[in-house]
Amino acid sequence: MVTVTLGSTQITVNKNGFGALPIQRISKEEAKKLLIKAYKAGITFFDTARFYTDSEEKIGYALNDVRDKIYIATKTAAQNAEAFWKDLEVSLRNLKTDYIDIYQFHNPSFCPKPDDKTGLYEAMLEAKAQGKIRHIGITNHRLSVAFEAVESGLYETLQFPFSYLANKKEQELVAACKEKNMGFIAMKALSGGLITNSKAAYAYLADYKHVLPIWGVQRESELDEFIDYIENSPVMTDDIKTIIDKDKKQLAGNFCRGCGYCVPSCPVGIEINNCARMSLLLRRSPSELQLTPEVQEKMHKIEKCFKCGKCASHCPYGLDTPKLLQENYKDYMEVLAGKKIE
Repeated sequence: MVTVTLGSTQITVNKNGFGALPIQRISKEEAKKLLIKAYKAGITFFDTARFYTDSEEKIGYALNDVRDKIYIATKTAAQNAEAFWKDLEVSLRNLKTDYIDIYQFHNPSFCPKPDDKTGLYEAMLEAKAQGKIRHIGITNHRLSVAFEAVESGLYETLQFPFSYLANKKEQELVAACKEKNMGFIAMKALSGGLITNSKAAYAYLADYKHVLPIWGVQRESELDEFIDYIENSPVMTDDIKTIIDKDKKQLAGNFCRGCGYCVPSCPVGIEINNCARMSLLLRRSPSELQLTPEVQEKMHKIEKCFKCGKCASHCPYGLDTPKLLQENYKDYMEVLAGKKIE
């Protein structure tokens, strides 16, 4: 079994974290079945957030009996101390616990610090002093904020997107965390579903001994793949290198990562995080999954886009989202017309 220690926290777990965002889409009993199966197989790190609707509640429901044998990381998107304390108390109640192992600021647009007038970091310190949290973390999609958090020395863990599609700056960020003895939690190791070979994704991250990937799990078949990797950990081979090189060529550049932070800003209700990468989804998954009446209805909403730019202003990757939407809509309509996109 391959393990990872998250920096100075001394949290050591199997190199397969359970990303609990997707379990908000399934029933309470289905989620319980997945969570218990993961725990019994040796997965002991579970990541969730207040933002993930009932995900925390499902973890508390399923894993309360083994709370002292697992590690739970959750997040707050609070913008001030009052909201911070409210979020924390709700999370503790949902998770049926009196402490959280890693409490993380959830993708803030700035790096919370002492004396920044928000009171957020001071609240973190007080919560830690009270024993309600054990370690202070931060998640982000913005390189500038992530680097600032690392350099500040204020945080014990950083959660950031990382996969074999990472660019040079993202690789430098991972290296900086190692140098600072800061735990690195890799979200989107499958790049929001664009990476379809989990073995290749795991083998790439296996070379980063200090990185803990959290895999978003919704189906038992997905969980079974990662459970298999506990005893049969994939390693880099020439065949896997070929897969990675091919994906890098196809996916390099300005593609939508599917993080979803732009979605609430759309005044006409476009599901941007899927619509803006539809061309890639059509190429990389069975096209019939993307051609259902439900998906067609979502794509046709792009016709209502009046390029207000609100989505682009919320994109942590600086993408020209309206342009991406139009390009993807054009490809989608061609596929509906029976044409093959290149």
